[in-house]
Amino acid sequence: MVQFTLPKNSKIGTGKTWPHPATAKAEREFRIYRWSPDDGHNPRIDTYYVDTGDCGPMVLDALIWIKNNVDATLTFRRSCREGICGSCSMNIDGLNTLACTKAMSEVAGAVRIYPLPHMAVVKDLVPDLTNFYAQHASIEPWLQTVSPTPQKEWKQSHDDRQKLDGLYECILCACCSTSCPSYWWNSERYLGPAALLQAQRWLVDSRDEATGKRLDDLEDPFRLYRCHTIMNCAKACPKHLNPAKAIAEIKQKLVERQV
Repeated sequence: MVQFTLPKNSKIGTGKTWPHPATAKAEREFRIYRWSPDDGHNPRIDTYYVDTGDCGPMVLDALIWIKNNVDATLTFRRSCREGICGSCSMNIDGLNTLACTKAMSEVAGAVRIYPLPHMAVVKDLVPDLTNFYAQHASIEPWLQTVSPTPQKEWKQSHDDRQKLDGLYECILCACCSTSCPSYWWNSERYLGPAALLQAQRWLVDSRDEATGKRLDDLEDPFRLYRCHTIMNCAKACPKHLNPAKAIAEIKQKLVERQV
């Protein structure tokens, strides 16, 4: 029988358990993935105890409290704290989501936090999104036209504008792509749910005049057709978008232009 095991340097060990806050009337246990490229040690899980009476209700509030009051070396991304920028995306309680919109009350027991799965880790909860951003750039996410530029603006009817709903709201947090098994296996060639959702956003924009070129670029066995409609992307999206539907609509466009 073949036995598969993780390389020794990737096995997660037990880390440090930090002291309980001295004056806390109520606290929550946090188990957080830690890894640094500088110390040469394996990843570990550190245990922290957060004084819930001294911080806000969201998981990001707790992470900031830990960094400010317990362990200044804890590393994570954050910015807007309002579910707009996508910076604080991570795996919380087994689901990819935003730490700023995930309430501690939504998690039973210890709050377990890991970086987004199946991506190289820069440090602690910070994944390397270089490839993810490059794939987004590859779909050329800007208006492309050949008609003379109007003096004021490109006009669009209300009905055509409504076609963009459910597409333009993407904040590029990468929660969907890193929840997709096809993206785990083919991330170098498969664009993934986030980039393809954005591709559909420009394909349906009535002002854009590069539809044929965009479809030519997507018609590839790997760039588009690795999607098997598993629907993890829709489940993980913190903005409640449906990348799988957008991908299906792109496939439909490619079929229609062959008829």
